[in-house]
Amino acid sequence: MCLSELLKKNQNRIFAKINFNCLKMNNTIAGFSKLSKDEKINWIANHYFATPDEAIETVKKYWNSDKVLQQLHDEFIENTISNFYVPLGVAPNFLINGRNYTIPMAIEESSVVAAASKSAKFWATRGGFTTTVVATEKIGQVHFLFSGDESKLTSFFTNIKSSFFSDTVTLTQNMRQRGGGILNIELRNKTDLIPNYYQLHVTFETKDSMGANFINSCLEQLAKTLKNQANSYDLFSTEEKEIEVIMSILSNFVPNCLVRAEVSCPVEDLKEKHIENPEVFAQRFVQAVRIAEVEPYRAVTHNKGIMNGIDAVVIATGNDFRAVEAGVHAYAAKNGGYSSLSHATIENGHFRFWLEIPLALGTVGGLTGLHPLVKFCLEMLEKPSAQELMEVVAVAGLAQNFAALRSLTTTGIQEGHMKMHLNNILNQFQVTSDERNSIKQHFKNETISHSAVVRFIEDLRNKQ
Repeated sequence: MCLSELLKKNQNRIFAKINFNCLKMNNTIAGFSKLSKDEKINWIANHYFATPDEAIETVKKYWNSDKVLQQLHDEFIENTISNFYVPLGVAPNFLINGRNYTIPMAIEESSVVAAASKSAKFWATRGGFTTTVVATEKIGQVHFLFSGDESKLTSFFTNIKSSFFSDTVTLTQNMRQRGGGILNIELRNKTDLIPNYYQLHVTFETKDSMGANFINSCLEQLAKTLKNQANSYDLFSTEEKEIEVIMSILSNFVPNCLVRAEVSCPVEDLKEKHIENPEVFAQRFVQAVRIAEVEPYRAVTHNKGIMNGIDAVVIATGNDFRAVEAGVHAYAAKNGGYSSLSHATIENGHFRFWLEIPLALGTVGGLTGLHPLVKFCLEMLEKPSAQELMEVVAVAGLAQNFAALRSLTTTGIQEGHMKMHLNNILNQFQVTSDERNSIKQHFKNETISHSAVVRFIEDLRNKQ
C-alpha cells in the first residue's frame, strides 16, 4: 500500500471515529416506539456503534427465518429488535413419585444440566425423589390510608365484606368453575409501620394458572368497592369517607404456596465411585448444609445453586423466574435472617435431604399457549397441572443442590465445572478441530483454568 493510500485510510478511520463520538453526544430520540423494527435497529447502530453495518448484521443474524414465528416473538414485548437465544437442554432419568420424567432446562451456565442429570441418575437407583404440594394459596393486597377511628374501620369492613365477593363475581366466575377464586379477605392494621396505613389482605386459589392478571383485576375491583362503600357509610365522618387507595397489586411472596421435595436412603447406599466412605461423606454433606443454615454468605451461594435448577425449568415452561426468585429468597429470610432453603439429617443410619419452597407457577395462560418451545416443554413433561409442575421444579432445585454439595465435599466443584467451561474457552479462541483434539487430550489429566488453556493455545499455534 502506497503512502497516500495509507494516509487516506487512516484519515477515513479518524473521521468515522469523530462522527461516531459526535453521534453519541446526542443519543436521545422521540417517538422511538413508532419506528419500524429496521428503523429502530438503524438508529441504534448509527448512534452507538463505530461500525453500524456490523452491528446491524449481528442483530439480524438472530432473526427467525419463519416470518410468522418471528412476528410472534416480536409481539411478546415492546421495541423488539431481535431474539436473544438461551440453550434449551434436557435432563433425563428423573424418578419423581415413582414416575419417570425428562426435565427441560433453559440456561446458559455450564454444568447445570449435566449436574442435574447426574443427580437424577444417582437417585433413580435409590428410590428416586418424593414430593408433596403443601399448599397452593396466593396473595394480593390493596394498600390504603385511613386517618379515622380504627374501630369504626373494623366495623365498616365487617359490614361490607360480602360486597367484596359480590362485586367481583363476574371476574371470578370462570376461576370458580375450575375450583378457584377468592378464598378470604382480611383487614390488616399496619399503622405501627406507617401512619394511617392499612391493607386488604386477599388470598386466592388460581388452579393451573399463575393468576397474576386475574389477581390484579380482582384487587382493583376490591379497591373500587372499598372507596365507594366508604363514601356512603353513614358512621364515617367526612374525612373518614376519603379513604386513599395507594395501590392494588399481587404479592410474589407466597409462603402458603409451598412444595416439598426429598430424597433419602440408608447411609451405606450412598457409596459410589467418588464416595468410597459413605459415612464420612454423609457427615460432611450434613455439615455443609448446616453451614448454609447459619452463615448468610454461604447461604446466598448455596441457594443460588438451587435456583440454577429451578430457574432453568421455570424459564423453559414459560413461567416468571423473577417472581419465583423474589418469593423464594424472601422465604429464605422468613425467620429474620437469610438461611439455606435445603436441609439434611442423619438419623438411625438413614440419610435424608430435602427442601421446602414457595412456587407460584402456571401451566395455562401467559406464554404457555403462545411460545412454541414452551408448549414443547410442557408436552415433554406430559402436560402437567400447576401442582405437578411445582413438584418437578422443586426436584430440579434439590437435584442441583445435591450435585453441588457432593462435588464440594468430595472432588471440589471446579473440576467438573471447568471441564464443561473448556468448550466456551475454545469457542472464544475459534480453535480448529485439530487444535481442539490436542487441547482436550492435554487437559485430560491437567488442571483446567482459563489462563492455562490460553497459554496452551498460544504455544500450540507458535509451534505450528
